[in-house]
Amino acid sequence: GTRARKRQIRLDKKRYRERWRIEATFCRLKDFRRIATRYDKLARNFASALALAAVIAFWC
Repeated sequence: GTRARKRQIRLDKKRYRERWRIEATFCRLKDFRRIATRYDKLARNFASALALAAVIAFWC
């Protein structure tokens, strides 16, 4: 078949893995009800909850 691109783009496995990790973290953040519905009224409380949930989502 024909290729859509004239010049093939190289796949950087390390960058791809890191990007997938970030995307998976954001996907997991949706599982935290407190973050998804934004229960906190104060921005600093929301930011704290977001940071804590991101650490949990990123490392688990």
